Amino acid sequence: VQLQASGGGLVQAGGSLRLSCETSRRTLSTYNMGWFRQPPGKEREFVAAMTWTGYRQNYADSVRGRFTISRNNAKNTLYLQMSKLQPEDTAVYYCAVTGSFSLTSINEYNYWGQGTLVTVSS
Repeated sequence: VQLQASGGGLVQAGGSLRLSCETSRRTLSTYNMGWFRQPPGKEREFVAAMTWTGYRQNYADSVRGRFTISRNNAKNTLYLQMSKLQPEDTAVYYCAVTGSFSLTSINEYNYWGQGTLVTVSS
């Protein structure tokens, strides 16, 4: 399983960014996928996830209403649209894959992308 995350960068508070996670058609159509982040000096935490069917999505309370997870099957890509970004959203963001239906548990994810850095300035 290969995951290629991109789209990070520097943005001002209140701004938006869209992260992408490119993978294979098989991965996107077989596994549940999620986004996690690791703020500086902190542990990695759950952000958002969706089932391979796309029918179920989960969000961390801290991002619900601001972030949206989605997918484009034709492009074999998972997205994380982030809006109303705040300095506390600064982190390295990772996409990951799980065969479990426990979408929020980091321990259930088996494969990880390399991470993309999002920096939100105040």
